[in-house]
Amino acid sequence: MSRCWLTGASSGIGAALAQQLLEQGHQVALGARQAENLAPLTAQFPQQTLLAIGDISDPRQVADVAAHIERSWGGLDLVILNAGTCEYLEPGHFDPDLVERVVRTNLTGVSHCLHAALPLLRRGQRPHLVVIGSSVSWLALPRAGAYGASKAAVRYLIESLRIDLVNEGIDVTLISPGFVDTPLTRRNDFPMPQIWSAERAARHIVVRLPKRPLEINFPGVFTVVLRLLGAMPVRWRLKLGQRLARKQQD
Repeated sequence: MSRCWLTGASSGIGAALAQQLLEQGHQVALGARQAENLAPLTAQFPQQTLLAIGDISDPRQVADVAAHIERSWGGLDLVILNAGTCEYLEPGHFDPDLVERVVRTNLTGVSHCLHAALPLLRRGQRPHLVVIGSSVSWLALPRAGAYGASKAAVRYLIESLRIDLVNEGIDVTLISPGFVDTPLTRRNDFPMPQIWSAERAARHIVVRLPKRPLEINFPGVFTVVLRLLGAMPVRWRLKLGQRLARKQQD
């Protein structure tokens, strides 16, 4: 069984992944900003869990987490970078601070985790790096500029990094989910087509991880449609975005 570091393990897809990986017998370093939300998992699986508490946007905290994992386990076989956030830009109210917050977690935070995790993966058995992106990176949508930009950057970063890591024997999987029922998406005030439960999403991921695919995308129809729409001419994509956009709020 693998030694796994899972970020964002306290809720949503991360919590569901943690539960299922632990039930399979894996050792899991549970990443979150606060330990309280991880108490049920650590109580249920005391011999398999390691608390990895820290804010991924702070490189010093991430380094401390990695050092804790190294002292405890020596290395890692599986890393799942799942932690992320989402905020929306309202029409007519562009907010650079919002963009910075989202990018700091979704892109820079992932970068800090990569820097900390790669040396540990190099000491692992059949190392596997898994990063949660988003299907929104295929098609620009209204209000999603900050979130989409961060996830599009993650896609490019991971696909580029994969080229370097293949010669080191580190497999890399990028996961691009559609809508999943999580505390973040429950704040959305718009329809979310083909939304999955976090448990269903986690099952879909966990079943496919042993084959180490380059990508895992879901739901199938939703992600195929997004990719096809994203391949349309720019002017057509603009027209589609205008139809989906909400009117400016005063």
